[in-house]
Amino acid sequence: MTNPTTLPRHPEPADGAGEFNRDVIAEFRTRQGAVGGGLADSPLLLLTVVGARSGEPRTTPLVYLADGERLVVFASNGGSEKDPVWYRNLVAHPEVTVEVGAERYPALAATIDPAEHEALWARQIAAQPQFAGFRSEARTVPLVALTPALTRA
Repeated sequence: MTNPTTLPRHPEPADGAGEFNRDVIAEFRTRQGAVGGGLADSPLLLLTVVGARSGEPRTTPLVYLADGERLVVFASNGGSEKDPVWYRNLVAHPEVTVEVGAERYPALAATIDPAEHEALWARQIAAQPQFAGFRSEARTVPLVALTPALTRA
């Protein structure tokens, strides 16, 4: 289990993450989870994973779908045919840190079972129709459940 006190307070985004992600992360943390622009109406979290090769913490802003106690994120990579780096990292190191609003906690990441995949994907498309364009016949977008590692108050 990850001990949140052993992680840097605010890990930086991965090299090459881009100015957009850095700006979103800074705004998210400054405004305790609120962001403006095109993401203003989207449920957003910050996911910190350990780099598979570097061993360094990497933070990425992601849209999520609440599903009971767990949060589901989508490794769509904006419709790319490749999985995003954060997904490859969490497959290698499934102990992650999640930030939602002002809350920060350790979580365990697990790829969603195929039996659940379609129902969750359909819920996400109903909530945010633009996600329909992120999937192709050549690639099924991995969905990842983030389950709190500790009981939260």
